[in-house]
Amino acid sequence: MEYLIIGLLVIVIIILLVILLRGNKNDDMIERLGKYETNITKEIGNFKVDFSNNLRDDFEHLNDKVEKKLLEINDRVNERIENNFEKTNKTFTNILERLSKIDEAQKKIDSLSTEIVSLQSVLTDKKTRGIFGEVNLNYILTSVFGEKKVIYDLQHKMSNGLIVDAILFAPKPLGTIAIDSKFPLENYQRMTDRELSNSEREVATKLFKSDVKKHIDAIASKYIIPGETSDEAIMFLPAEAVFAEINAYHEDILEYAYKRRVWICSPTTLMSTLSIIQMIIKNMERDKYAQVIHEELNKLSLEFARYKERWDKLSKNIDSVSKDVKEIYTTTDKITKRFEAINGVDSKLITHEDDK
Repeated sequence: MEYLIIGLLVIVIIILLVILLRGNKNDDMIERLGKYETNITKEIGNFKVDFSNNLRDDFEHLNDKVEKKLLEINDRVNERIENNFEKTNKTFTNILERLSKIDEAQKKIDSLSTEIVSLQSVLTDKKTRGIFGEVNLNYILTSVFGEKKVIYDLQHKMSNGLIVDAILFAPKPLGTIAIDSKFPLENYQRMTDRELSNSEREVATKLFKSDVKKHIDAIASKYIIPGETSDEAIMFLPAEAVFAEINAYHEDILEYAYKRRVWICSPTTLMSTLSIIQMIIKNMERDKYAQVIHEELNKLSLEFARYKERWDKLSKNIDSVSKDVKEIYTTTDKITKRFEAINGVDSKLITHEDDK
């Protein structure tokens, strides 16, 4: 606005100079121009004063608005900072809780690792592995057949003097089945150790196969006894990994076991096998009882036929007796009438004599 006023003032001065240069000015014109100049100067002064006052008022009003906006922004910022601080505090608390849980889980993992290492150290001993397999076998048998040792027996002594881990007294045609626990572990671990060289692992594989076949031969020669057991036995492997290794990659071992009539079972497959045997035993017992019931029904049918025959005879005798009773009743009635008639004649005779 100030630049506009200055521009107008400059234009007026230029016009005055032009008039002066033309030389046709007169006193009135000069006087008028002087008045115009004075008025313009006053107007410019008044305008400056009003403009300055208005500008000051606008600036103060703007300053108030800005200050109010700043206060509102400050309040909002403080509110958001407090909310964010509260959320951050909650997040930090949750992080601390999760870190404590992670710490506890890590401690449990460390203890579990220690237990696994101790278990591995325990299983390195053959005798301990044997006890481990026997305990698992006992648990599976009790889970399927119960604690009453009617169908099975543990640490059973055979007729040849040898003791088998468990024996199953199944009815025919299954017969008595021996179950022995074996746990070939050392060469299996070397065979599956990726840190060993291929040649070392190949040697361990051959030794592992040899160990398993020796166990199969031992079970077939010791626990399959003609006349005492069936012509088959079960080799129990308490480790699922060893069983899976044999079934997946060593078909020759399975064929060798089939030829020797020795069935290799893991905990899972043994549980399934024993459950099937239990079902077969129950079905056989059910069939046996059904046969007994059928025989008893046949005997009952014969007795009922005999009963019917005797009842028919009794019925005929009853009919005959009933007929005789009726005939006797008729005769008795006739005799009674005769006696009544005789009694009537005697009374008439007595009355006639009295009249005379």
